[in-house]
Amino acid sequence: MNKPKYQIVANEIKEKIINKTYQVGMLLPTEKQFQDRYNVSRYTIRQAMDLLVKEGFIRKKKGSGSYVSYSYLNTRQANETKKIGVIVTYLSDYIFPSIIRGIENVFRKNGYSLILASTNNNHEEERKCLEMMLNQGVTGLIVEPTKSNVYNPNLSYYSLFKQRDIPILMINAKYDELNLPYTAIDDVKSGYLATKYLIDHGHEHIALITKIDDNQGKLRMKGYFNAFESNHILFKGEHIYTFDTESKPQVIEQIVEHICNKKINITGLVCYNDAIAYEVMQELKKRNMRIPNDLSVVGQDNSVLSKLNQMDLTTTSHPQELLGSRAAEWMISTIDKDKQQTSQLIDTYIIERNSVKKI
Repeated sequence: MNKPKYQIVANEIKEKIINKTYQVGMLLPTEKQFQDRYNVSRYTIRQAMDLLVKEGFIRKKKGSGSYVSYSYLNTRQANETKKIGVIVTYLSDYIFPSIIRGIENVFRKNGYSLILASTNNNHEEERKCLEMMLNQGVTGLIVEPTKSNVYNPNLSYYSLFKQRDIPILMINAKYDELNLPYTAIDDVKSGYLATKYLIDHGHEHIALITKIDDNQGKLRMKGYFNAFESNHILFKGEHIYTFDTESKPQVIEQIVEHICNKKINITGLVCYNDAIAYEVMQELKKRNMRIPNDLSVVGQDNSVLSKLNQMDLTTTSHPQELLGSRAAEWMISTIDKDKQQTSQLIDTYIIERNSVKKI
């Protein structure tokens, strides 16, 4: 028995969706274009399109046209391994391996797979990562923002993911311009606790070195300000050193030179993270400065670097694997249970070691 024409047309369009000639989220040709291509009536095309809508392969958007449906991909992948794109600034440095391990452990237990990519905190690299994730047809996307405190030319890509109904979760930071959920440490509290710890140990002349092209650095600086204000102490603008991804070596060199040559009169230093604290302490050690006898230092993030120096670093907590697992659990709940999830702020606390002297 011959199939109706609309069924034949629908099957051919369906085949092109399955073999990815028509990608998920892609705008399909118009009814007139399909009519000309298959040499059938407009009524036949409409019947074919209605069938594809009913089967979940396409969705119609009034005034815009017909698109390959994300619902189709979700249904098709129900019996396959779901792919989640994970984009971080760095894959193997600092706290990122622990965060990725936390994500991977949860996804593996739940039948998900990862596609990992890194941006090196560079917008051009981020664009390439986002394009790759779109082409791979990921089911969801977990992203650590790139230079989250400056304008990002890639914001439209995130809107494209949202248009395709692909859930996005930011980790560690967020893009203020986008209304996207995030999972992060309470960075304001982290900066506050690091500074307050020094104040509680008698320090008032405290410098800050922080990263200014990432949102975390701005928030941690806010915590620094809050600690001074809540203790009724006036901070000095000349004690604040800011760097971006490209200028980090020069700014570390500058603050070390200023400390050693007494160009700033400080007894304590709050660092953006443990990596910065480690580099500063190494440079100070080369110049025969002793921590904490000559300068008290506090880091942030409780990374492995906080224990690598001869001087164990007082720092703030950052449960890296927990953050990763929370992000993965958020994504699974969003995809499998179709739940609207909110942002998560993870608490932090001071970890006392021996890099601070009471004065």
